Amino acid sequence: MALYMIGDVQGCDAALQDLLDTLDFSPSRDTLYMLGDIVNRGPDSAAVLRRLMAYGDAARCLLGNHDLHLLAVAHGARKLSRKDTLDAVLDAPDRHVMLHWLLNQKMSMLLTRGDMPLLMVHAGVLPAWTAPQTMELAHEVETVLQGKHAGEFFATMYGDTPTQWDDRLTGMDRLRLIVNALTRLRFCTVRGEMEFDSKEGADGAPEGYTPWFDVPDRRTAPISVAFGHWSTLGWLDRSDVLSLDTGCVWGGSLSALRFNLQDQTQELIQVPCAISQQPGQQ
Repeated sequence: MALYMIGDVQGCDAALQDLLDTLDFSPSRDTLYMLGDIVNRGPDSAAVLRRLMAYGDAARCLLGNHDLHLLAVAHGARKLSRKDTLDAVLDAPDRHVMLHWLLNQKMSMLLTRGDMPLLMVHAGVLPAWTAPQTMELAHEVETVLQGKHAGEFFATMYGDTPTQWDDRLTGMDRLRLIVNALTRLRFCTVRGEMEFDSKEGADGAPEGYTPWFDVPDRRTAPISVAFGHWSTLGWLDRSDVLSLDTGCVWGGSLSALRFNLQDQTQELIQVPCAISQQPGQQ
């Protein structure tokens, strides 16, 4: 029995199949934790969704910014861009089944790996948030996504403000900030002010900003946080941070981190991806 955390697939079903074959994955024995952005930019988003749906409880998925984009388009709140590769999902006869399944995925997950809690998000966690608070805030968004006002949510989800967390935030400002932190965050200030334009690696922080996981006194620092989203960062293995977006859709590799629950060991497994989009199209 093993747990696998897998970085951004982005519609690359062939690479996902290769990775699962390499892992000798069995849905009756093992569990996949997908770190978001399972669709878009790659050629087979519908195949990825159908595959993960078929695994039932053996596949547990986070929502990334591309997954939310698909849902926003499906709700009429956003238009497809020329870079999107989502038509096969939107035009599929089982479209509603796939979208319903996607709406019911998570914004964050927390599990225990031996004695060490492991928090999973797609992009990042604000420095002021604890792991329990992150889970509570993620649940606020999940509740709206799964409720009757999802369409209204998607219509006002987009935007870069507010940029800094305040416990007094309410309504859509509160939800938008939570979504932006969990699905878009790379850099922020020591006060937790977010910046969304820069897509460079950790060394390319704009002046006054730092990678979110390097902010001093970050409240999730005592535990491990696993995330994807940041292909220019690539694989990062620290006691407090595990970064698993290794740029599959941009000509890199698709990565899985295997946890053996019996002996508490871990191993990184990667397969190359044949897709080669232009870097910077995230």
